[in-house]
Amino acid sequence: MSQQGGAAADNGVSPGNVPVCYYGGAGRVPAAMERRVRAAELFLRCAACGLAVLAAALLGADRQTRIIFTVQKEARFTDMQSLVFLVVANGMAACYSLLQGARCMVSILTGGVLISRPMAWAIFSCDQVMAYFTISAVAVAMEAAMIGKYGNMQFQWMKTCHLYKRFCAQAGGAVACAVAVSLNMVGISLVSAFNLFRLYGSGKGRK
Repeated sequence: MSQQGGAAADNGVSPGNVPVCYYGGAGRVPAAMERRVRAAELFLRCAACGLAVLAAALLGADRQTRIIFTVQKEARFTDMQSLVFLVVANGMAACYSLLQGARCMVSILTGGVLISRPMAWAIFSCDQVMAYFTISAVAVAMEAAMIGKYGNMQFQWMKTCHLYKRFCAQAGGAVACAVAVSLNMVGISLVSAFNLFRLYGSGKGRK
């Protein structure tokens, strides 16, 4: 019996009744961990999609009109290129997260396992690009928001948020949502890195 059990283990058969997901000769992962990783990835992608849509909607609908010295001035997000960049970045992040979330859902429903290294590399690379893209957009928008709130005396840039308080408050909420999107994208990048590099693990069969 021990010899049969050892042979079964050498052939890659899970001993006992513990379910195991196999990745060819690259190793194996417990099915419970695989389910948790898939659920975490799906949650992060759905959260990123929802937050990105919310951030883009808040900025897109953000406008305020004031009369200054008998001149009517309307503040919109298109007045600042950094906010335009943030809207574009969040729109792209929402579309990308929606597509990848659909892929995760199909994988969960069909029980498929990602064992293709080229596909894993493609997902990992796209996740990295989107994470850097959203982080850079947030950094630029936060810098512009600080200038709008506090100004810059060295360059003689006046602060404007005391004139357009509602506009700045709504834009601040959108930037906060964008920060959450970037954090979600970082988490997604970590999950995709795990999904990729576990395919290169050294299993018993390879040794």
